[in-house]
Amino acid sequence: MQAPGPSSEFPLLRIAHLYASLLNVAGDGGNVVAIERRAAWRGIRTEIVPIEVGDDPDLEQFDLVFIQGGQDVEMALAAQDLERKAPAFRRAFEAGSVIFAVCAGLQLLGHRYIPASGPAITGLGLLDLETRAGERRFMQHAACEVSFGEVPQTVVGFENHSGLTELGAGVRPFGRVIAGTGNNGRDGTEGAVSGTIYATYLHGPILPRNPSLADYLLRIALERRVGGPVRLSPLDDQVEERSHADAARRALQNRGRRTALEPAKLGRGQAEEGDS
Repeated sequence: MQAPGPSSEFPLLRIAHLYASLLNVAGDGGNVVAIERRAAWRGIRTEIVPIEVGDDPDLEQFDLVFIQGGQDVEMALAAQDLERKAPAFRRAFEAGSVIFAVCAGLQLLGHRYIPASGPAITGLGLLDLETRAGERRFMQHAACEVSFGEVPQTVVGFENHSGLTELGAGVRPFGRVIAGTGNNGRDGTEGAVSGTIYATYLHGPILPRNPSLADYLLRIALERRVGGPVRLSPLDDQVEERSHADAARRALQNRGRRTALEPAKLGRGQAEEGDS
């Protein structure tokens, strides 16, 4: 698809990519690429700013903030740094910045993550949830139904986590499990939503395979920037929809046959099995 010239209809969209080099074991940086490309195809300019350990950003100046997946060691490093960034994160949340979190990102936005061994990792507490490491790792294609946006839709992705997440009263699920494990394999919930925070366990990366979800996040981020309703021009999503359909088919093939791997079968210690 050829990108049109910059559009005068929308101002510059500012995107923060947190810990791009630290938390990217499952290729979730592809979510940032998907947003940038779908904006560019509509002539919408974006500025993507990588934010790493030690940086001191003013996050409320960003319209969209990404934080993604990683294992226990990387999570602990990110959590230490997030303690410094906590006030900036809270200001961004209160200012309506859209925050999209995947796997470890979900856990770090909660109250705490309790690993299989070692001390608990304290999160930002922006999401009313807590995660405890389970004894098994769930690795499979998955799907859930989400109800935000204009119409209900099926979101597909790939689970790869051992975390068991319990939601509190202050959040609602990102979606309801159609196929896969979700937050804990017990209550049918997947991910969490609170205000403009959207958090999920689904990798993929998820946004290239779910163009409607990508456009939803893009739209509400733009609405935050312009201060009013935004209508996005349609795109030719034939390739994306085929990828979505294939992922949905794979997820439904495994429906009711949950894949769970014991830590010993993964060839690594149980202490490394926290998130993705």
